[in-house]
Amino acid sequence: QVQLVESGGGLVQPGGSLRLSCAASGAIFSINDMGWYRQAPGKERELVATSTSDGNINYADFVKGRFTISRDNAKNLVYLQMNSLKPEDTAVYYCNAEINTLVGLSARYLEVWGQGTLVTVSS
Repeated sequence: QVQLVESGGGLVQPGGSLRLSCAASGAIFSINDMGWYRQAPGKERELVATSTSDGNINYADFVKGRFTISRDNAKNLVYLQMNSLKPEDTAVYYCNAEINTLVGLSARYLEVWGQGTLVTVSS
């Protein structure tokens, strides 16, 4: 069984910063893409940033220049540094990863989601 656990959410004032962390654990052979998504109240979940295992990074337009995704492949960690936060960044942030793990007697890639961490940007 593999899982992703996020941490680092909280309340921050507009213009402030937060750093989210996500740790993958369990029977992990390898991890392909890792990324962050968010879901604001009443809205659909949307991509924030993703990183491939070899370092190719993709950002949503609304976070370019403000957020930075990074990975520690040796420790199966992914981070999201969020700067210049705005009230519209308020959402539950979810970690996502494509993990190669043991399913029965075979190694397979599974898409795994974390439980989410709430980020509230408010004065």
